[in-house]
Amino acid sequence: MVKLVRTNSENIDFINLVNKLDAYLTIVDGDDHDFYNQYNNIDVLKHVVVAYLNHTPVGCGAFKKFDNTSVEIKRMYTNPESRSGGIASKILKELEAWSNELGYNSCILETGIRQVEAVQFYKKNDYSIISNFGPYENIENSLCFKKELI
Repeated sequence: MVKLVRTNSENIDFINLVNKLDAYLTIVDGDDHDFYNQYNNIDVLKHVVVAYLNHTPVGCGAFKKFDNTSVEIKRMYTNPESRSGGIASKILKELEAWSNELGYNSCILETGIRQVEAVQFYKKNDYSIISNFGPYENIENSLCFKKELI
């Protein structure tokens, strides 16, 4: 059974999962990794969800305030051996619920076009492609999404 825990970026399980995510992104993003990495500092993340399967941390995600009505989803990751079981969707739904509880109306995010699984995942979870925002505006490898919360 999957257990979701709301925490913050000081959680050691979150830190370890993010290290795995960064190792993966270093390979996928190639030369673009340093550019993206500057926007992924976890010390600013106060809203983190870690998923545990049989007491083992298997996935994570976080959000940070983007503006007065939106949060930005950050650091979504699930261990490869735990994928395809719906864990990432559970994490994302928990992040959406938490941000909604705090009064936010929408979630936005950025992912790379080379991260085909991530692009499919966000589309499956009712995120729509939007114009690239902020630091990603003129970045060809970036794809930005938004979801209105009910």
